[in-house]
Amino acid sequence: MLVAVLVLAGAIGWAVGILLVGQFGRILPVPWLAAMTVWLIAIALGIWTLLSRPRLLKRVGHRPMPPLVAARSAALALAASRTGAVVAGFYLGLSIATVPQMSTPSGFVTFWAGLATSAGSVALIGAAMWLERLCRLRNHDDDPSAPSHA
Repeated sequence: MLVAVLVLAGAIGWAVGILLVGQFGRILPVPWLAAMTVWLIAIALGIWTLLSRPRLLKRVGHRPMPPLVAARSAALALAASRTGAVVAGFYLGLSIATVPQMSTPSGFVTFWAGLATSAGSVALIGAAMWLERLCRLRNHDDDPSAPSHA
């Protein structure tokens, strides 16, 4: 589903970029702050995932995470993965639409800032999917340390 959202958002970003250039002769500017913000969120979610991992896996020496906090972490991860897919697709589509204008200063900046934003969004998707996987409820069949009944 994330790939479908990414492709759809990419088509919308590409269409917006093409329409703005065709109708108004302007490129939609992408600030570097967008890329820095997405990367900061991806890093923060990655740190939360690393710190939560031993608690979610109930490792020895770590307090187990309360179920409500685990559920909220799972909801955060779900929202982050969906948002990351939309943002990555939109800015990637916008970057692709800007390729013909790369010879201009604004086209150059928009292309690279859009790619950096898309890359940060892909990192956000990765961290979110990792956290989602850790927050998943496990059956005894999923537990690798459980004795086998074969």
